[in-house]
Amino acid sequence: MYNLDYGHTGNWNVDLVREVIFLDDTKTRIILAAMKAVRQYGLEGVRIQNISELADISPGAIYRYFEGKEQLMVECFTYVDKQAAVIFERLQFNPLTMLTDPMGAVKSLWQPYFRFWVSRSDETIFYYRFRDSAFFPKYDKSRDVSYFETFIGMVQAFQKVFPSLKQINQDILWLHVLTTTLLYAKYVVEGVLPDNQDTEDTVFRLLTTGLSGYLRPEKPEKGRKK
Repeated sequence: MYNLDYGHTGNWNVDLVREVIFLDDTKTRIILAAMKAVRQYGLEGVRIQNISELADISPGAIYRYFEGKEQLMVECFTYVDKQAAVIFERLQFNPLTMLTDPMGAVKSLWQPYFRFWVSRSDETIFYYRFRDSAFFPKYDKSRDVSYFETFIGMVQAFQKVFPSLKQINQDILWLHVLTTTLLYAKYVVEGVLPDNQDTEDTVFRLLTTGLSGYLRPEKPEKGRKK
């Protein structure tokens, strides 16, 4: 278990997260430049030449690391996805709070995730556009999400305490959580919404309004022996 590490602004420490992603420095530079290029030119409009200019590396050097634009975009998505997963590895989560303060327990998981996105403008806009692309559904069917094992374990703990959560269509539930979080984070990094506590609190309330009715522990059946 780890304590959260935030910078002076209250945002997730970006350098700390990047420490756990072991990539060649040049490859990392290309990936970061590619996401910046997508923000500037769009997912469809970006070209290898745009990325090479931002990375200050020749187009030929990029092809030594990636077969082409499509593979590079997938690698960018995986790079960000793995960093998001690390957040849950570093959380100090007390399962007892699920009973004493269920919404507080949910917020303790969601808050660092939301702050991760609002602190990373290029990554957030890239991730949003990639997920919204025609290519993503095909890629999503085969992608490996084993690096979210810790988060999945936390979700299972909630389901054990609150069996009603299993009544929700899980695909819809997680699309709701991810899409809502990512969309409002994108609005923040684009300057549409202010980056402050009021925005964060409002987004969380909107996100969880429909969830509150499911956060009730299972009541023992009458006559059932303890």
